[in-house]
Amino acid sequence: MRVLITGITGFAGRYLAELLVERVPEATIWGLVRWDSEAEVLGPIAPLVRLVEGDLTDAPAILRALRAARPDIVFHLAAASTVSSSWVTPAEVLQVNAIGQVYLLEGIRTLDMNPRIVVACSGEVYGAVPEDHLPAREDTPLAPVSPYGVSKAAQDLLAAQYATAYSMEIVRLRLFNHTGPRRPSRFVASSFARQIAEIEAGMRPPRIEVGNLDVVRDLCDVRDVVRAYWLAATRGEPGAVYNVCSGRPVTIRRVLDLLLSSSEETVEVRVDPGRLRTADIPALWGSAEAFREATGWEPAIPIEQTLLDLLEWWRREVRRTLTLSEAP
Repeated sequence: MRVLITGITGFAGRYLAELLVERVPEATIWGLVRWDSEAEVLGPIAPLVRLVEGDLTDAPAILRALRAARPDIVFHLAAASTVSSSWVTPAEVLQVNAIGQVYLLEGIRTLDMNPRIVVACSGEVYGAVPEDHLPAREDTPLAPVSPYGVSKAAQDLLAAQYATAYSMEIVRLRLFNHTGPRRPSRFVASSFARQIAEIEAGMRPPRIEVGNLDVVRDLCDVRDVVRAYWLAATRGEPGAVYNVCSGRPVTIRRVLDLLLSSSEETVEVRVDPGRLRTADIPALWGSAEAFREATGWEPAIPIEQTLLDLLEWWRREVRRTLTLSEAP
């Protein structure tokens, strides 16, 4: 079995590669990486993964990568992945997420391949769903409110169109928020955890900068999410779309409180206007009932454990940074 993961050096990509190394030892794992990606971020599994360079916006490079990997399964995870930055560079986000996927799917068609393709879409496609219509289900209308959400809706619809028009075996996953160790600090829970770890280490004053704490989200552990990717590839219905989410709404304030409860520091919480979004979704959570029925998937890691693991990871990172700064 030959597997290609686009975005393999990203947050979820690395966890997915680790899962496959552990559970699918017969798989030959290929990873599509940008020129500026470093294989070292894959850690101990780096020698077990074959990397091929290519940018999603470079159609000839995508063809070269596909010829090299000749995949039986494609996990398409690579993307411009943050809502906040999409307001700054909307054209780039659309180019990477929508046009980049067209290049990937067209490359597969051009080479007359027929892999199972799992596309990482997003719960952001639902936008500001009225609260009496929550949780969002797969038939909830798409109404994104950010350039990122629009780009993921385009990705979602393009995947459906290619599945229908060309009988491609594509499974779409609408992923809601997920976090865990190694999450970059530009994402909210990881930003909080990093700030707490730096306060504990005396690297910053006892004050946390926050945005809107009253928004409600649906938060999963990344280690549960990558199990969902594999189950989608092996048990999902081609052409189908599935929500991947916990189904449990949680405020960002609750996320912060849980992280602070794992620290002995007394911390001031201050709203930073720069962290407030131009347009935000007040509340969004989903139902994963369809995916559960199709694959048996259930989130297994409670949010309390996820956040504690995230904080402990940042504590180790901060200690490592301090050790390096003190080295002669």
